[in-house]
Amino acid sequence: MEAHGKGRAAGEGSAPARNRVDPRKLLLGKWTAVVPRDREKHFLVVKVLDPDVAGGPVTKVQLEAVLSRRVLVVPWRELEDAAVWKRGWVQAS
Repeated sequence: MEAHGKGRAAGEGSAPARNRVDPRKLLLGKWTAVVPRDREKHFLVVKVLDPDVAGGPVTKVQLEAVLSRRVLVVPWRELEDAAVWKRGWVQAS
């Protein structure tokens, strides 16, 4: 049975889609760029960069493109934005 009047309709005051990311589990994570750059869409987290301040939180990760091996350094929180990144290596639909 369907409940009526509960919850919100899609798009009504909802927050933007977010990926749940744990910075302690980023290393070797697989990610797909929603908008490919230079035909590169599949990336692997090859390094979690040390914080600028000793003992501070991790702020950046190093991604390597699977196709070209080109390296990108991005804030790890950028991976939470589902409009930019998808978890895993996702095929185009």
